[in-house]
Amino acid sequence: MNQSIAQKISLLRQQIQTHNLNYYTLDAPTITDAEYDRQLKRLRELEEKYPEYATPDSPSQSIGGPVLENFSKVAHELPMLSLGNVYSEEELAEFVERIQKQLKNAQTLSFCVEPKLDGLAISLLYEQGKLTRAATRGDGAIGEDVTYNVKTIKNIPHILKGDNIPERLEVRGEVVMPIAAFHAFNQHAIAKEAKSFVNPRNAAAGSLRQLDSNITAQRPLAFYSYGLGIIKNGCLANSHYQRLQQLKAWGLPLTTEVTLETGAQGCFEAYTRLLQKRPTLPYEIDGIVYKVDDIELQEQLGFIARSPRWATAHKFPAQEEQTRLLDVEFQVGRTGAITPVAILQPVFVGGVTVSRASLHNADEIKRLHLKIGNTVVIRRAADVIPQIVRALPDTHQNSKEIIFPTTCPICASEIERIEDEAIARCPGGLYCAAQRKEAIKYFASRKAMNIDGLGEKVVEQLVDAQLIDNPADLFNLTVAQLIPLERMAEKKANKLIDAISQCKNTTFPKFLLALGIREVGEATAKNLADYFLTLEALRKASVEDLLKVDDVGDIVAQHIVTFFRQKHNQEVISALLASGIHWPEIKAKEQQIQPLAGKTFVLTGTLIQMDRNQAKQALQALGAKVSGSVSKKTDYVVAGEAAGSKLSKAQELGITILDEVEMLNLLNSFKAN
Repeated sequence: MNQSIAQKISLLRQQIQTHNLNYYTLDAPTITDAEYDRQLKRLRELEEKYPEYATPDSPSQSIGGPVLENFSKVAHELPMLSLGNVYSEEELAEFVERIQKQLKNAQTLSFCVEPKLDGLAISLLYEQGKLTRAATRGDGAIGEDVTYNVKTIKNIPHILKGDNIPERLEVRGEVVMPIAAFHAFNQHAIAKEAKSFVNPRNAAAGSLRQLDSNITAQRPLAFYSYGLGIIKNGCLANSHYQRLQQLKAWGLPLTTEVTLETGAQGCFEAYTRLLQKRPTLPYEIDGIVYKVDDIELQEQLGFIARSPRWATAHKFPAQEEQTRLLDVEFQVGRTGAITPVAILQPVFVGGVTVSRASLHNADEIKRLHLKIGNTVVIRRAADVIPQIVRALPDTHQNSKEIIFPTTCPICASEIERIEDEAIARCPGGLYCAAQRKEAIKYFASRKAMNIDGLGEKVVEQLVDAQLIDNPADLFNLTVAQLIPLERMAEKKANKLIDAISQCKNTTFPKFLLALGIREVGEATAKNLADYFLTLEALRKASVEDLLKVDDVGDIVAQHIVTFFRQKHNQEVISALLASGIHWPEIKAKEQQIQPLAGKTFVLTGTLIQMDRNQAKQALQALGAKVSGSVSKKTDYVVAGEAAGSKLSKAQELGITILDEVEMLNLLNSFKAN
């Protein structure tokens, strides 16, 4: 048995030492904070139960991690200790009772209560009121000299203001990256395909440990004071709370959530308030800190190996936990968007049990390097929807790739994903059960078939009652079927049936619009109708045919072809025509051969003598097609001032480039003729 306990303790120590290196030194954690706390707590429990195995070099007796070799070392004149933890109201009461017993003081104690900021602990040394050195906590005894980097943090004063400033004053506090700044930084990094940070704490630590202080200066860091170290030749209050207020008066930042509370009950009430306020704070906190306010009592209580007896941290429920990714399902949204959903081994996080989380799209799966079987970190803050924030670097023989489906899991239509778009979609809008309500609402809308009385609530009732599955079913409804619906008397039912019948007499553009083809609006529908004249011709059109139509580019053309390629969409269209929908024949317009017919132009940059819309109209009037993107089929690119990527792509493809003057000369040459 003893040998087994020794092995457990040894393995735990090795794991925790590795985690300390990853978290404190490399700023690249491989487990969640909650899992780390559990491992450390388990080690302490084993060492207390089996003291014969306790050793001075155990990670249960140490603080932080080793110092990076790239930085000069700073020996702390007073060690920078960490804090013990409590996790419940009962443990808090035990902490206070233990202090009172040691002090032999039954009176109610006052506590300075502060938010536990989730950042990087640092020490600031002021001599004669001037900032002369800054150091990280490191292993508690020796830290890293980060003076130049710290001096770039905007809310840290280089010179203190006010009176009675000690000759030497060591201020201790936390460097953080505010939440909003963290998200903005990561979004920018991801867009540039650069390294992003796991969380605000690692963002702050990584930013502060840059060898080039110019890089640190570009990072939006902030500092907040929480205590003092060395004090020489100064007169300070005998209250920890009042000392913090003195720091604030001298110009040092202090969080607004610092309060003075009485007894265990007052501390717990402060905990409850701050927990509720947590989602609205501008920085990450993972708990609250209680400190005996009286400095003389602090000195009487003293320290244990790695933490003061007069202070403790009350941890909040974990916002991050780790669990296993068991599978991925694919859901279809009301607009056809295909969303992958992670099926997780249930885990308690943020106050609820989580078993599912959205993965958003295929790009997110790729960014996270996810595989089924991975250990993943789940985050749920307050009422925020749970999300997977990262996969942990573990290896499992049974892990497998996540395969994005090629057909809709609801209606089997082929899934469409346009290049450079993150979201994949089902194009079976007329048939797909996941989209039917939205498709029917759009079909009946004023700008489409204009069915008076067929509003959103009526459509939802009809679908929920299984009276209709697609727009064609509207034309088979009877008054008898409608009357049982909520707020649908016989008179109203008759009016709706009449409105459905009347809409059969429509126009070709309105019918095209009603089909709900992606990115086909009123103008595009009219252009398509005028060009192809008949639905049959449009159904058979290729991408190349569609690109000849004004206002139809590569992406819209692909949407149209994909829509008509779906068998189920064709079946619904045929049923709509069979129900009696019709429109006047469109006659072909006599067209003169125009000088720029068959030529494709792309406009980019700022034009001076006419705006881009005027230029577009002028080119189209001469038969040119004006596209929004550059491709091999582009004939000319008109480049105005500050032209960007389109100009670069045109140069790569060897496309003829015109400046504004050359374009105007071209237009005028045809007018002269």
